Amino acid sequence: MPGSKLPKIPNERAQRLLKALVDRYIRDGQPVGSKTLSRDSGLDISPATIRNVMTDLEELGFVTAPHTSAGRIPTIKGYRFFVDTLVKLRPPKGEELNLFQQALQDSEPQALALSASNFLSAVTHLAGVVTIPRRTQTALRQIEFLPLSDRRVLVILVLNDRDVQNKLIHVNRDYSEEELRQAGNYLTEKFGGRDLAQARKQLLTELRDTRESMNALMIDAVEMAHQAFPDTLPEPEFVVAGETNLMGLEGLADMDKLKRLFEAFSQQQEMLHLLDQSLHMHGVQIFIGQESGYQILDECSVVTAPYTTEDDTMGVLGVIGPTRMAYERVIPIVDVTAKLLASALKSRN
Repeated sequence: MPGSKLPKIPNERAQRLLKALVDRYIRDGQPVGSKTLSRDSGLDISPATIRNVMTDLEELGFVTAPHTSAGRIPTIKGYRFFVDTLVKLRPPKGEELNLFQQALQDSEPQALALSASNFLSAVTHLAGVVTIPRRTQTALRQIEFLPLSDRRVLVILVLNDRDVQNKLIHVNRDYSEEELRQAGNYLTEKFGGRDLAQARKQLLTELRDTRESMNALMIDAVEMAHQAFPDTLPEPEFVVAGETNLMGLEGLADMDKLKRLFEAFSQQQEMLHLLDQSLHMHGVQIFIGQESGYQILDECSVVTAPYTTEDDTMGVLGVIGPTRMAYERVIPIVDVTAKLLASALKSRN
């Protein structure tokens, strides 16, 4: 898991060599040898000393030697130590930051989410993913009942500002239009403006505690509303852009792996569960390889951040790419985009 406790690297020299190795491997994608490490780290030590340090790091599980190569590459544990301790972030500034702000100019929340995912994909050359903005509260504005045949009633719920949900329920007797109008007026007056989840909870309380003091129509109205109010709100969907950027990247060249990954994007359920892990966390979260808990992402890193307006977390956005990604660049891009998306949504409320 992100931020899980790792064995310590014994000294600053070993840390500098690991940083040089990860930086070089991210840049070139080739195992890194001791001569390159000597040059990149700026340390005045012999190749033999570097090889000894690399042996120590390999025994600790931070690097590995692929096949018979003389060079080494970082492991998931090595990437994790690098991300948590060694990476030097390069956040966008000046004119580049202005371009970021201009990229989020749409007026509708869903269009903003699509713009954000396209933007993340364009600037990182990876896959950008953004959950559709959701409300942590869904307010009931109005409820109406319309009689149908065969003891069926159409329930019309007006939620938030203009969202409308219709639901067909079955009742135990025939109701006149006037009875249903009174029932709708009673429920709108009693629960209008309240959070839907809170209203549903109060309905159950009223049926249990005050049933004896309610007249028959009030009881019927509450029971019909209980049928109509959803047990849970639908899970948020997400938009993804730049899936094809992943084709041919390190660890993702296998077409079967890519096919399964693209299927995960389209089916959404597993990806939503992963994104939801970041929903109530603060700041950027990084899942490297197996840390995600989903086998399809074993060769990937996922960098996410929640976007929040005041105290309301609206959703999560992020970038999906190979473990060999430019973390120093991707992490601040995800962070800044989350803040800009939150600001854009707040300005449109």
